[in-house]
Amino acid sequence: MGRPSAFAAALLLAPLCCFTQALPDPDSILIGSMPRPKVLLVGTFHFEYYDLDAHVTAKDKRVNVKDPARQKEMEELVDYIARFKPTAIAVESGANTGYLMKRYQAYRRTDTLTRADEMDQIGFRVMKRFALDTIYGVDAPALVGDLYDGPDSLLLRPILDSIYADWDFTSDDAVSKRYMSLYTAADDYHTDHTLLESFRYHNADKSQNRDYGAYLAGDFTLGKYRGADGLAMHWYSRNLRIFRNIQELHLRPADRLLVLYGAGHMGVLRHLFECSVEFDLVKFGEL
Repeated sequence: MGRPSAFAAALLLAPLCCFTQALPDPDSILIGSMPRPKVLLVGTFHFEYYDLDAHVTAKDKRVNVKDPARQKEMEELVDYIARFKPTAIAVESGANTGYLMKRYQAYRRTDTLTRADEMDQIGFRVMKRFALDTIYGVDAPALVGDLYDGPDSLLLRPILDSIYADWDFTSDDAVSKRYMSLYTAADDYHTDHTLLESFRYHNADKSQNRDYGAYLAGDFTLGKYRGADGLAMHWYSRNLRIFRNIQELHLRPADRLLVLYGAGHMGVLRHLFECSVEFDLVKFGEL
């Protein structure tokens, strides 16, 4: 067999990329130069300590945001968030925000915030600074609640009860115990650091990812798929519905939406906003 020609040898030595089409860039096709509303997710701990979450902060570890020193820290935190220059704000409330607007109008009249709630302490300050005329409640119930109380509840309740049997948010498996240690460490961090430092911690990608990881242990391991199905109908469903409510705000391309929510929601919400081509997500730590 003869030696290959010079042309054949060149083909053998040519890089493969010369003969393959460049991979398409998804963003260049899906987004291009299209202007999109910007979204800033701000995960918070609940300043009023409503004790509705699985982890209950010890009373001696609770941050009194109405303390004068903490109020100065609050101003620093709001100054930092204000760098985003929001044109709209969404909070962890139902769609009927009349009660919030009444509290906001009282704040405008008196320049006094009587409640410690983060919607007041952060949300109202931001509203006033940027002369926003409304606040959007985008919270949503989970699918499991609709099924449990819906028209077919007599049929569905036994099925749901079987799925959620032993689901109590108090698991004592090894991973859940380590999470309880993490939550206690976070409470300690709050007491020893400023509000802005605490918010930087809660809004870091790793913190949010690990927060969501707590839902993948404990009750999630019930049965073969019971825990997974329960999580889908409960926590994941609720956050998907929250995202849907934000979609229905019909923001303009030039809008800048501040989403102020419990930090536990951020692991799911951040992933949804990162994947959506409708919004341009701004990271808290990058302001």
